[in-house]
Amino acid sequence: MADEKVLNVAVVSAERELWSGTAKSLVAKTPEGDIGILPGHEPVLALLVESPLRIEETDGSKLVVAVHGGFFSVAGNDVNVITEVAELAEDIDVERAKAALARAQDLGIDDPDGLGAIRRAEARIQSASIAKGVSAR
Repeated sequence: MADEKVLNVAVVSAERELWSGTAKSLVAKTPEGDIGILPGHEPVLALLVESPLRIEETDGSKLVVAVHGGFFSVAGNDVNVITEVAELAEDIDVERAKAALARAQDLGIDDPDGLGAIRRAEARIQSASIAKGVSAR
């Protein structure tokens, strides 16, 4: 019998499964804003925007993943996060992300590629900052 007090979470990118395990909670960002998921949540299918995905594991540790679009679904206590590109915050090279942000800002927000690159770089920097317990701003 499955434990009804935990979430079964899988985070998958186009390249690989980044993480799977049990969690107490998950916070994701949709176009409408942040959504928190706890065990027993109503079914959901939602788009994700470039942002940190925050997972509180059952042992109390925190996991942060920089996601770059995609979607997630909640069915029962199963949460599946499907994203084209995602990175564990602990694997992010912050200096490289800051350099990418500067290059993207040079392109400007009027350039669709520039705007997307800005959002991706900001999500990476924010995710790494959250994982270190430091505010991104």
